[in-house]
Amino acid sequence: MRQFHEARPKAGDLTQRLAKVRSEIAATGTYRHTPAELAFGARIAVRESGWCPDSVPWRGVLVRDLRGIRDAAEVAEECVRHLRMAAGGGQVRPMVSVFAPDTPWRAGPRIRNDQLVRYAGYRGEQGVLGDRRFVDFATAAARQGWMSPAEQGPFDSLPLVVETEHEGIRLHPVPRAAVLEVPLAHPDLPWFAGLALRWHAVPVISNMRLHIGGITYPAAPFNGVYMAKTIGEDVLADDAAYGYGRLMAERLGLDTSTERSLWRQRVAVEFNRAVLHSFDRAGVSIEHAPEAYLPAVEPSGGPAFLRQTRGRNR
Repeated sequence: MRQFHEARPKAGDLTQRLAKVRSEIAATGTYRHTPAELAFGARIAVRESGWCPDSVPWRGVLVRDLRGIRDAAEVAEECVRHLRMAAGGGQVRPMVSVFAPDTPWRAGPRIRNDQLVRYAGYRGEQGVLGDRRFVDFATAAARQGWMSPAEQGPFDSLPLVVETEHEGIRLHPVPRAAVLEVPLAHPDLPWFAGLALRWHAVPVISNMRLHIGGITYPAAPFNGVYMAKTIGEDVLADDAAYGYGRLMAERLGLDTSTERSLWRQRVAVEFNRAVLHSFDRAGVSIEHAPEAYLPAVEPSGGPAFLRQTRGRNR
């Protein structure tokens, strides 16, 4: 509250506002942010999260106040709307969608996907088709009733998995039309386009809780702008994800018998070049500096996004 009133002197008397908040807490065990407080806290959280490039003007991040939404179907619908709005025809707009908070008497909705758009991985006799990181997630979704396409491919969108206190787990498909995707080509390697690789344009982190002034919003998906490295090096080239690195090395005639040849580093550069080239050609926002992904630091007493799962989302 003090941070907010210091930044917004015209917001009114701080002492009166604190008295009202204390009164609400005494009566109900919680309190409700004003729309302006919510927007301010969410923007500060995005700034401090470590997930958005320094170049993102955090004061201009669009905050969608969706605190009245608790049902899984509505959460999924608004997540799809977030994807459409954030894509901006290629000019990706940083955005936060804040759903109902946890209260002493009722838990808010939760999104179990680490990002709103993820591609399935399928384990078969010939190995894994698709994203190796999400083989288990795809398997679990199938057990919950998700039907993968009849002809499985490496870029099949996983469903949104939303959990609410009154409904349990619900799966909702992500419409293909709502996902802006970029087909990948290389500026100097004509054969690269024949790999038929692509990637989605908006990285919406969706499994992190938003804390503002003691209030927890368990579903608050937010996005910045992709880093080329995050797609090319960390996903497409990485053996733990798509594992196209060795294929690229073979095509380039690199020595993969020893790590001292630095073939992985050379492959990573070429994948990153392809991603930058393709996004630029498509007119879709992307950054190239790896410094954007710095460890998230939660300032004492300030709002911050906190991880719900171990490990780093890519």
